Amino acid sequence: MPRIPGALRALLENLIDYAGLYPPAALPLPEVLRNYRTYLASSESWMLNRLVLPAAKLPEVCLEPNWRVTLLVEAEPGSLPIQIETLETKLPRRLSLPTYCEAPVATIVGAFAKVRAGGLQPDAVPSSKSLADFLEQAHSHRMAFKATAGLHHPIRSLDPPMHGFVNLVVAAIFAWQRAPRDTLIEILDDPDPASFQFSDAQLRWRTRAATTSQIQSARRNFAHSFGSCSFEEPLADLRALGWLSSC
Repeated sequence: MPRIPGALRALLENLIDYAGLYPPAALPLPEVLRNYRTYLASSESWMLNRLVLPAAKLPEVCLEPNWRVTLLVEAEPGSLPIQIETLETKLPRRLSLPTYCEAPVATIVGAFAKVRAGGLQPDAVPSSKSLADFLEQAHSHRMAFKATAGLHHPIRSLDPPMHGFVNLVVAAIFAWQRAPRDTLIEILDDPDPASFQFSDAQLRWRTRAATTSQIQSARRNFAHSFGSCSFEEPLADLRALGWLSSC
């Protein structure tokens, strides 16, 4: 199996929260659980992060010891199994566990942010300008975030318009380095995979560079993960780009 450059591995490691219950996949719960178990045992498990579950489904799930879960809640859930590591809510404050809040950044207290990058309809896709604004606001508050919705492919698509998860994470890495807003917008809008180059030492986007240690810092402190209803689709696209082994 070809060796993955250090900068690419740092960018992708533990990046994808598996949300197979949610549209457009909307898989039955038993299939989602089987998939997560399979993905954890796969050679690509290093890219997998948490399983996304709504609180209402938790009583139907027998959590396995090595599972890691982020739970969608409407209020404080109370006592939870140890596999539940984080919470997600529309409330603007931290609950009993580290919490991602789908709320305006300026209103969030003691928690992380959550941003939507797409949806089922074209008009649900936010502009690159609004995503760049979010990254700047989150950075100014030193607030980590996760993304959700619409990030099915690594690179920006123009037809249909969809944001790329590599574009978004790379833009976040450079936002963490205080890159100007116009640069963030250019990164988010870039549909050319050749613009993104990875080596062991660094990531390059056009003439800008970030070292592998800078990528690790931005991932640890700022761009935590993104939720996807598919784990296999992002992997297939990464293989098609030649960034992952096709074996």
